Amino acid sequence: MFKNLINSWKKKKLLDRKYEYLFDDPPKDEYVCLDCETTGLNPKKDEILSIGAVHIKNNKILMRKTLNIFVKPSMKITEESIKIHQIRPIDLENAVAPKEAILELLEFIGNRPIVGYYIKFDIAMISKYSRELIGVSLPNRQVEVSSMYFKRKKRSSDYEFVDLKFDTILKELDIPELGKHDALNDAIMTSMIFLKLRDLSPANSTFYTG
Repeated sequence: MFKNLINSWKKKKLLDRKYEYLFDDPPKDEYVCLDCETTGLNPKKDEILSIGAVHIKNNKILMRKTLNIFVKPSMKITEESIKIHQIRPIDLENAVAPKEAILELLEFIGNRPIVGYYIKFDIAMISKYSRELIGVSLPNRQVEVSSMYFKRKKRSSDYEFVDLKFDTILKELDIPELGKHDALNDAIMTSMIFLKLRDLSPANSTFYTG
């Protein structure tokens, strides 16, 4: 109920009624998995450099419905940040403006729940732009795959350490690595994690985290 009240308040703040669809009830068994490559880890000052996303429907990853966008940063990217995200200036030669990228992403996501690995960070980055463009942060429900993995990981006690690194989860679930620091590849691998964990979990489990 509290979530509904927040969304009602957000809906009133929309700058364009066209985006009211973001608050509609999501279609049954449809999700969007996404990943962002950024200049850093501070949503307040860092910028999105690329976005990868893919649709999931009826336990299938729809490879014909993917999104892979490079985004123009406002400043020249530093050598230090290149070492992290491995996106070079040449990769951004045909990048689009942040407004174009975010509006295209909103259309792609629609009202579907968003799946991701530490997805709160990606949502915070995207919402920084969406608040400027349409007046609100992303209202979509969120599904965190690291939480799903933690909940189903067998432990000898509640205090046992659980390694939640992305590479560890891939290895434990026997999911192939498609290549790191590529937003679309990361989104596809995260989709495979989600479906594998969902298959291993009780049918009545709830995965929403936001």
